[in-house]
Amino acid sequence: MSEQILPTAQSPLSEWLSYLEILHTSAIDLGLDRISHVAQKGRLTKPAPKVITVAGTNGKGSTCAMIEAILQKAGYKTGVYSSPHLIRYNERVRVNGKELDDERHSEAFAAIEALRGDTSLSLFEFGTLAALWLFIDNQVDVAILEVGLGGRLDATNIAEHDVSVITSLAVDHVDWLGDDIEVIGFEKAGIFRSGKPAVCGQPEPPASVAAHADEIGADLHQVGYQFNYQQDGDVWHWQCGAFDLRDLPVPSLPLPNAATALMALGLSELDVTDENIVDGLATVKLAGRMETLSDAPHILLDVAHNPHSAAYLAAQIARIKANTDAKVHAVVAMLHDKDITATLEEMKGVVDYWYPASLKGPRAADWQTLAKSLPEGLQGYTTPSDAYETAKAAVAWEGDMIIVFGSFYTVGEIADHFSQSE
Repeated sequence: MSEQILPTAQSPLSEWLSYLEILHTSAIDLGLDRISHVAQKGRLTKPAPKVITVAGTNGKGSTCAMIEAILQKAGYKTGVYSSPHLIRYNERVRVNGKELDDERHSEAFAAIEALRGDTSLSLFEFGTLAALWLFIDNQVDVAILEVGLGGRLDATNIAEHDVSVITSLAVDHVDWLGDDIEVIGFEKAGIFRSGKPAVCGQPEPPASVAAHADEIGADLHQVGYQFNYQQDGDVWHWQCGAFDLRDLPVPSLPLPNAATALMALGLSELDVTDENIVDGLATVKLAGRMETLSDAPHILLDVAHNPHSAAYLAAQIARIKANTDAKVHAVVAMLHDKDITATLEEMKGVVDYWYPASLKGPRAADWQTLAKSLPEGLQGYTTPSDAYETAKAAVAWEGDMIIVFGSFYTVGEIADHFSQSE
């Protein structure tokens, strides 16, 4: 077996990623001792004057994107760390809304490699520290961190948060977080900080969220209590106490996450005007979230991969279909550790034709597993791309819709396939 060659700051990013994949024995290794040691050593725990951290079962990426868009309109230099990526690793770090070159990531990885000494780090831990290093190096005004898994023991929780956010709470990642919603609430609330504001956008969350906030003295703002919102046709309204924002544009991303993002911004003490909010909401987009690739036929990508997110996606499709005769062709591939049956059940009312596909990798579900929860007699496909091409050929008229969902891997493959075939 050949000895692993240590990459340098000048090495290609692909070389670094290959190195990091075999550096640590576990892809997911919850616990903060190792990463905290390295972060403290490198003074990486405060990557910006203001740090906003976002946890939740669904809606993390959307909430981060809306906070980012509004703050950019307000003139702040933003840094966003999110995961997973759809096509390229570079998607995980944005500075002022833009990805960084491969060379910058290699430079950051080299800095963390020199810093860690003999401390073992997982790929996600290494990437988190590299992102914090990049934010400091780029002197961002606000760092927006998306929690990877859970919250309390996630690598992002080593940062000093000024505002902590929970977007939603549902059972997911059962292998790591279990299926007890009270335990899940406690794990997500683990990002709260004593004496600092916290936001929860989940209506009627498990009691463990407020209990933990009380225990540590976090200032919790709960949707339905401290803040609220209503949609009114093509506009919506947001309230917090006597403060009232009227006639806001409905964004392309989920409205509950927009309301949560506004509460986080309101608590951040950053200088944001009503005009900044309107402009940010009107222009925000996020790859793989209700993303339209084509209008005729309507090709829609969404990373919905659990019952909660699938229910939202189904409602959006139903709204789009309401006044048309459009048929919906669904390309779906999922991971085996997701609630496949319940997720697909949420979509059955809006899908006319199914194209189940297999994913690759240790967590992948094959199409036969998906087919058990779908109508009998379906043809299956070895890859999402094969399924997508068949669906595209089956579309009868330009008003029909192809929806691709089920996993970041599924959506990423089709986004890449589409860009190379067009």
